[in-house]
Amino acid sequence: MENSKHHEYMRMAIALSEQNVAQGLGGPFGAVIVKDGRVVAASANTVVPSNDPTAHAEVSAIRLACQELDTYNLEGCVIYTSCEPCPMCLGAIYWARIEKIYYANNKGDAAAIGFDDQFIYEELDRPKEQRKLPVVEMLRDEALGAFKAWETSVAKTHY
Repeated sequence: MENSKHHEYMRMAIALSEQNVAQGLGGPFGAVIVKDGRVVAASANTVVPSNDPTAHAEVSAIRLACQELDTYNLEGCVIYTSCEPCPMCLGAIYWARIEKIYYANNKGDAAAIGFDDQFIYEELDRPKEQRKLPVVEMLRDEALGAFKAWETSVAKTHY
């Protein structure tokens, strides 16, 4: 893909982030998902208006792209995001099988305006028992039943 197309898609993501701030709708983040040279989804951050802490621009764009393409697998897609993805968004991008990430602002830029995800990276590096958010395993033997059923199911769809 030629450089000017990459710039065009990134400028779309940046414009979404700017519009979101100007309209007072949410954080300064936008994302665009492209497949085969066609924009299949675009979204800004909608955390505040939707009361959904997972409604980051990237996650929202992934949801829209999956609806548009009628699939949970976004292989062949590329995401352009106005900021380096946070840990949650990065996980969603991996799970969606998006093939490449282009970003504008980096996580240091985000941290400088109050969107600092460093604490999440640090928490993930700690043993569970040392994390700030208590994590308690329970009823594992009961829960394993669903995993065993999945393992032997002939109707399962691998994703």
